[in-house]
Amino acid sequence: MDFFPSKSADFIPQDFRALLPAGDAFERIMALQGEVFRDVPGRKTIRVSLGGKSYFVKQHSGVGWKEIFKNLLTGKLPVLGADTEWRAIHKLGELGIATTPAVAYASRSCNPARRRSFVVTRDLGDIVSLEDFCHNWAAEPPDLRLKRSIIRAVADISRRLHNHGLSHRDFYICHFCLDGARLADGEILLYLLDLHRVGIRDTIPHTARMKDIAALYFSAMDAGLSRRDYLRFVRLYCGTLRHALAHGQPFWKQVEARARTLYRKFHGRWPNTSPASTQEKIQ
Repeated sequence: MDFFPSKSADFIPQDFRALLPAGDAFERIMALQGEVFRDVPGRKTIRVSLGGKSYFVKQHSGVGWKEIFKNLLTGKLPVLGADTEWRAIHKLGELGIATTPAVAYASRSCNPARRRSFVVTRDLGDIVSLEDFCHNWAAEPPDLRLKRSIIRAVADISRRLHNHGLSHRDFYICHFCLDGARLADGEILLYLLDLHRVGIRDTIPHTARMKDIAALYFSAMDAGLSRRDYLRFVRLYCGTLRHALAHGQPFWKQVEARARTLYRKFHGRWPNTSPASTQEKIQ
């Protein structure tokens, strides 16, 4: 994957343009104001209402050469604009992974450090992140079938993502969101969100796969999951536990080590749990 990929073709549908004030549609979208969800150097995420519908707008204003070189020198791929998320949304659609529907995208400037861009997505409405949904599981265990269904859905998304060359690079349970309406009807539909750093390659590197799974495990350490739950994920992610045992022992040891290090970094202490060895049996 190139450090400086060529931008995607601009896409601003006429029906969406009609919702904007007269003038340059790109500048009108970059000037939109709304409920701020994230505001960091070079990127701002807002929610706006246009034509009676709710949208999320991610406005990228350019990261600067300092940020680009800092990322490159630390072995990270710099995120230069909204094109990364725009391509990722469409790639997930090809793989059958639910995510926020894309509405519009555009980019300006050939200079990667000063590129201005945006991506507009539809507001999914009634959703809840797994971080919030599972936060009290340790004290109040959920229905076993519900928990297993969620583990199966997360493992399926993880496997499809990685087996098709994608790495999320922010693969935490807070970025998996349940559809509230489907959940009320007893159905599990998970959306994978926050795609602005997704790496897209022909084949995912070993390290990128390991970092994603370690981040996922780290973020679930306080969700009240059992050793059997972890084994269930391993089995579903790998296809069979035998495959994980025969080919993945060093991989899962790396996952454990990195996840525990992340936990200590963010919480100031070591976790009081550890993932199950793939040598254990699962029913």
